[in-house]
Amino acid sequence: MEPVEITEDGLLLRPWRADDADAVHRACQDQDIQRWTTVPRPYLPEHAHGFVTDLSGRAWAEGTGAPFAVCDAATGELLASCGLVSIDRSLDSGELGYWTAPWARGRAVAVRASRAVARWSFDTLKLRRLVWQAEVGNHFSRLVALRAGFRVSGELRLAHPAEGGRTDGWVGSLLPGEVPAPGEPGPAGPDTLDARRAAVFGRPQPVLFATAGDTELRLRPREERDLDAIVATCRDADTIRWTTVPHPYHRKDAESFVRDIADLAWARGTGAYYTIADADDRYVGSVDLRVGPDPLLGHVGFMTAPHARGRGYMPAAVGALTAWGFTTLGLARIEWLALVGNTASRRVAEKAGFTVEGTARGRLPTRDGGRGDAWVAALLAEDLT
Repeated sequence: MEPVEITEDGLLLRPWRADDADAVHRACQDQDIQRWTTVPRPYLPEHAHGFVTDLSGRAWAEGTGAPFAVCDAATGELLASCGLVSIDRSLDSGELGYWTAPWARGRAVAVRASRAVARWSFDTLKLRRLVWQAEVGNHFSRLVALRAGFRVSGELRLAHPAEGGRTDGWVGSLLPGEVPAPGEPGPAGPDTLDARRAAVFGRPQPVLFATAGDTELRLRPREERDLDAIVATCRDADTIRWTTVPHPYHRKDAESFVRDIADLAWARGTGAYYTIADADDRYVGSVDLRVGPDPLLGHVGFMTAPHARGRGYMPAAVGALTAWGFTTLGLARIEWLALVGNTASRRVAEKAGFTVEGTARGRLPTRDGGRGDAWVAALLAEDLT
């Protein structure tokens, strides 16, 4: 396949050249490129030289890929890498990949380049589908894909995850006729909920603060030093009675919860799980806010360590987390549910401002494998004004 140049929307996409090696080496020192892509680590000058002279040229010659250097059309400055990392002629399908140099971010370079490559792939190569993949948690790559017109439809475990990364991957696809025209805002524009959530979940989980009486509480991501206290809380009779935590509860259950539920929820953008720590940074409880299929609806859950009950810690923590959900995530409604009879949990919800709306029959699972009636309460964004 003969290399080509594409000029579109202020960008020049051209084959890589040997004199690009220094800029590629400099760009690939960036921690985000090293975190989310499969570039070698450490990234050495010889890696950059081999990429621009050997690997990229071979992909064009063999028809297995179409890698482009993305440059400013006016100045020629290298801004990004974008292209087809693979081409499957048996399916007339290709996979799109990209990275943006740190000095070129915030200018929609990857979006413009992805659209240009996609348009060329469909119009010139006559491909029938493009695929995009990224590790779950790479929210900014996901946002680029959405703005380029891709439909992100689910998860697929990655065949070649980044070193030290997750195998969980997002997958999306793009068909002919779905590429936005140059200059069009397209899906997931800057003011959309997708963009807002990417800006939140694409960064480390923030620490929140709450005040209960004279005590300042910190809501922070769970740490290993919290695990023994979590185990003790989950072995408490009231916790066992009103939840479905494993019984008996072991440290491996706490480790699995943090790894496979809490950390993965933040990576997916579907929830924020927090340890509540007292003034001495000791664990006093857990609180979480989950976002389901309805992007404007959240669900709050919590449990208090036995030694910290009755001190007003949990209503303060729930109040701080729900306020963050409304102001930062843009939620419209947050729900609380608990099995009928769990009066301690209900008191927390009411003190945090929730309005009990009624009872939902068979709404929650019970420890014996059945379904139990649940109290339902809600807090709305306007309730905070």
